[in-house]
Amino acid sequence: MTFIRSTLFALFLLIFTPIWSVLCMIAFPFLSPENRYTFIGLWNKVVIWVLQHLCGIHYEIRGMENMEAVLNEPVVILSKHQSAYETIAYIALLPKQLCFVFKRELLWIPFFGWALALLKMIHINRASKQTAALSVASQGRKRLSEGKWIMLFPEGTRTPIGSNKPYRKGGARLASATGALVIPIAHNAGRFWPKNSFLKQPGTVIFSIGPVIRSEGKSGEELQQEVEGWIEAEMRVIDPSAYQ
Repeated sequence: MTFIRSTLFALFLLIFTPIWSVLCMIAFPFLSPENRYTFIGLWNKVVIWVLQHLCGIHYEIRGMENMEAVLNEPVVILSKHQSAYETIAYIALLPKQLCFVFKRELLWIPFFGWALALLKMIHINRASKQTAALSVASQGRKRLSEGKWIMLFPEGTRTPIGSNKPYRKGGARLASATGALVIPIAHNAGRFWPKNSFLKQPGTVIFSIGPVIRSEGKSGEELQQEVEGWIEAEMRVIDPSAYQ
């Protein structure tokens, strides 16, 4: 049954994504940047709904009040990265327009990447760490000044459940340099949509939004250690069997 449902979901994406991407490219010249984000975010909402009702992947959000208390503040979100699910879900579920930092190769994906290119995101060349760091710093400052929240995955790539890949410091350094607040997020999405897995397993993804971490007076290294400590400790709360 899981294989059948996963196959139906793959077929849905194969049909729905090109159609929605074409609609985005037609509509975007007539929309403001904020409305473009809302329009493309409908795709995310539909995909999350289909995953829930077709594949049985539900979600639970803990700690949303931590975000709601700082909606008008500059924020850098640093999240665990296990799956494609959280990348889709954050646009659909979080209460603020997000600016993702992602590898530029995603822009080359037909339809999906083309639509993504029409949004004001931060795309980097991961082959050059120095260039990537400069892009995050310069573009990140600009996007924060526009009222967007910056979303980064400090592990740099999707990781298997139970792993603890060393965190990169770029997001923490951006927060330290700009005085932005930091919000950490832990989740167990890799349980149900693992990296490079065709099968989508039923269950409930838990998103745990951590307390706001203030960056004033802290170096990027200090912030990174604080974020990593909270996320990894929380992972052992929401997915303890992965760390036995």
